[in-house]
Amino acid sequence: MVELNFSRGELIPAIAQDFRTGEILMQAWINEEAFRKTQETGFATYFSRSRGKLWVKGESSGCLQKIRDILVDCDKDSVIYLVEQLGGVACHTGHRSCYFRHVENGGLKETSSPVFDPEQLYAKKG
Repeated sequence: MVELNFSRGELIPAIAQDFRTGEILMQAWINEEAFRKTQETGFATYFSRSRGKLWVKGESSGCLQKIRDILVDCDKDSVIYLVEQLGGVACHTGHRSCYFRHVENGGLKETSSPVFDPEQLYAKKG
């Protein structure tokens, strides 16, 4: 197993990027256990700071992230997961990417529409 540098803190950033298009889909946090599970299962596993536990991306929505490759930075304290985004969306708001807003004229402008209504998708899985 690859060992990362978790010495500066328990969590390090993990960026999910579409392996085909290069589009940045999301950023989340991982600890050693999440990274190990990701490698073992082949699906992106993160650490939820708000819930205080591991979560497999898409476990409740069905929009899983299948790992295609993992890039590790020079200090081994940040990773990029190159993923196949199953279900078509990465964002819990129903957008393909969590980065659907741009800064414009001192405010935020939404530059894409949601792919699905998240309330309907999560209601099916709950």
